[in-house]
Amino acid sequence: MPEDGGAPFYAALPCPDPTPWVAEHILPALDVAPISRAAMGHGFATYLGNDPDPVLVADWPEDIAHAAQLLIVAPGHRYPIDRIRFELCDAFGFDSAALSRRPHNALSDAMALREYLLAREARGF
Repeated sequence: MPEDGGAPFYAALPCPDPTPWVAEHILPALDVAPISRAAMGHGFATYLGNDPDPVLVADWPEDIAHAAQLLIVAPGHRYPIDRIRFELCDAFGFDSAALSRRPHNALSDAMALREYLLAREARGF
């Protein structure tokens, strides 16, 4: 979720063989049609390219890994992002299922995490 209030980047990849839990909880909450990994990577790189100092904050290491992998075009080639910072936070007490407006929707969960971290920061934690 951009700090300047701009539009967030949100997209989904196809999941041809989901686990029962993913089929029940994640897929119905997507709210977008899945696109190819190449289209998502290009869109993500374009989105980040408009920010002079992008910072991605996550509460789970795999989220950072997935975001970084989107920047790989092919073996040995990546999208030309000048710089990007990844921040892994310890969001102790954060519960996306309880705080997200649409639990299991990645955009809604990210917005809830942002609100939680900003509120925690305002309290001096």
